[in-house]
Amino acid sequence: MSENEKRKKLRGEMTKAETLLWLQLKRKKICGCKFRRQFSVSSYILDFYCPELKLAIEVDGFTHLAEEEIEYDKLRQHEVENIGIQFLRFWNYEIYDDLYNVIDRIKTKVKELTVKTTPT
Repeated sequence: MSENEKRKKLRGEMTKAETLLWLQLKRKKICGCKFRRQFSVSSYILDFYCPELKLAIEVDGFTHLAEEEIEYDKLRQHEVENIGIQFLRFWNYEIYDDLYNVIDRIKTKVKELTVKTTPT
């Protein structure tokens, strides 16, 4: 399966939490920034990514609690951060229980990164 086919498949099989978050991110709803879903960076696919700000957002469910998944997530995040991309991670339950706070944390990070990327 090609990288494009894999991303398309993942977009079609988003979890409920990813779908809820995507509804808040799409169409530049967060501070006018464009987010993409299931975006490839290096050899990894990120849940959501804003190229303009180099910001990745990951949504983790119970499968990310397995020891091997925890190690993989750490390695993956470390490698992606080494190319200058920052991460925000949220658990599914955070999106279900307090979506307003999740969006507020994303907006705060977006504003922080916008200030850093704005030429002076």
